Formats: sequence, C-alpha cells, structure tokens
Amino acid sequence: MGLFKTAEKMGFQWLKIINKDPRLDGMDDLSGMEIPLHYIFKLASHAIHLVVFYERSGNYLWHGPLRLKQHMDRKFVPFQKLHFGRYPGAYEKPELLHVSIDDLRVQIPKNPSSFLEEMSHSRFLECRYREARAFFQLYPDDASLDAVEFRIKAKSLLHSAALTLNNLGVKFWLSSGTCLGWYRQCNVIPHSKDVDLGIFIRDYKAEIIPAFQKAGLPLKHKFGKVEDSLELSFQGEEDVKLDIFFFYEEEDHIWNGGTQAKSGKKFKYFFPKFTLCWTEFVELKVHVPCETLQYVEANYGPDWNIPVKAWDWKSSPSNVQDNGVWPVSEWDDVIQIY
Repeated sequence: MGLFKTAEKMGFQWLKIINKDPRLDGMDDLSGMEIPLHYIFKLASHAIHLVVFYERSGNYLWHGPLRLKQHMDRKFVPFQKLHFGRYPGAYEKPELLHVSIDDLRVQIPKNPSSFLEEMSHSRFLECRYREARAFFQLYPDDASLDAVEFRIKAKSLLHSAALTLNNLGVKFWLSSGTCLGWYRQCNVIPHSKDVDLGIFIRDYKAEIIPAFQKAGLPLKHKFGKVEDSLELSFQGEEDVKLDIFFFYEEEDHIWNGGTQAKSGKKFKYFFPKFTLCWTEFVELKVHVPCETLQYVEANYGPDWNIPVKAWDWKSSPSNVQDNGVWPVSEWDDVIQIY
C-alpha cells in the first residue's frame, strides 16, 4: 500500500493490529477472517494512531479494540497514552468536510463537538456468538413458523420503537426478556411475545405517548405515574406488544415498578447500578447495560441460562418485592387500560 511505503521512506516505523471481523461471527465458515483495526506510526518520540472504522449493518460506524497480540512489541509506543479506540466503539455516521490544515487537505466531521461527545459513551459490546452456539446445542432453537413470524414482528417493532425514541432524543436500552435474548442467544426469544425496553425516568418526555401513537402503535396500558412506578405498553402488529419500563435511581441501586391491574398491587424490581454500552441487535445499533451479566442475573437469577417458558412477572423474577397497593382513589390515574 502506498501509504506505508511513503511512511517508510519518511523514516516511520509502523505496527498493524488485526483481529477477527465480528461482522462475520454469526457465519461459521467465515468467522476466522481477520481485518486491520489499528495502525500505529512512530517517528523518533512521536506517534500517529490510526483507528480504522467499518460500516455495520445497523447503518453505523464501528471500530475494534486496541488489543496487542502476544508477540507484539509492547514498548513500540507508550500504549497506555493511546486512549482513543482502546475499547470497541460505535458511532453515528458523521457528515465529513474537506479542510486544509497547514496546507494539508484532510477530512473532519462537520460537527466535531458532536463526534467528540460521542467518544465518551461509544463503548460497544459484541454479541456472544460462541456462547449462543453452545446454548443452542443444549436447547435447539425454535424454528417453527410461529417463532419465525414472531421474530420478524419483534424486529419490526423494535426498529419502529428505536426510530420513535431516537427522534425524541430519549435514551433507551434492551431490558428484561429482550436483553436476555440478546445476551444468551443473540436473538429474540420466540416465546416471549413482547419487546422490552428500559428508560431512566429522568429521560421521560410527555411526547412519548403521542409519538408512538403517531407511529401507529396505540397505547395498550399505562400503569403508575412519573413520580412512581411508571410503565407503558404499546400494541404492535397483531399480538406483539412493546413494554417500556421506567427506571428510578437511588443511591445504591436502580429499580423499576410493576402494577397488577385487577388488585392495584405494586411491585418493585431491584437492580445493581449499571451504565450503558452500544451493541448490535437485529440489525440495529442499540443500548444494553454494560454490566449485562449482573443485570440479567438480578432479573433471572443464577440459572438465567436455562430457558423458562412458564414465567410469572409477579413472582418469577429474582429481584421482585411487594411494594404495597395503590390507593383506590388513584386507580383512575395509575391504572389505565385501553
């Protein structure tokens, strides 16, 4: 390649870091193919770090981690000072501008501050394909027509929900069974019958309900209130629904609420504190808790890796606790079914 020959003529030494292409991980026959992730050029005490971005099927850009292989010279440059690209990252595709810097023509993002802001929360988690394959060896995947149709509907519903919430600027993540499906089997769990999302209550906007209705997803029920245990459910195609759980932050934990419509009973689901990372799920760039195992274990216990079809949302979760009863005087406000 011309770049490297020119760099060598100018006195640069360079190092190429390659690794498996994760875009091919789901394809057994191609999963070993490697791609360049980083190039590091060195001249005297100066270093240039080139991070390679790739387009992925969710219409976003991704870069791999700066991970040295066993045989590499760890003293080539002070690697601990190379912060950009240390972990895998995901970014929106920026519009690029041609500019001149010291008579050098280069491209920069049209909105540099937006790109730099993305850097601080760009960390990306890859789906666990190897573990998913092991899971399906123990529990063969449901390939029935019903399962296939449900997954198609769930994917469509998730894409619609993501578009609606992204347009509102509301940050969300895969929660409950949808998060479990991503973490355990890299796919939608076919017997779940719904799509589950989480939103921090601080990100709640009154426009959420009208925006979903405008997108063709009518409100199915609204439980709780903004100050306590809010939960929204929207009707997707046929029998597939979208459940949105709102999460409340306390000093040492995070929780979301649940309401039983017929009795007014309240429930509380406790989670250890977590942060958000990007992943790709059903061709969508979407958030999941970075501390996914702790999140999943909180909800499903240590046996989360064993499928359970008979699930009772009031008693099955490991992290559920009774939380009293809504006063009858508030029922019209906190238990709304459409």
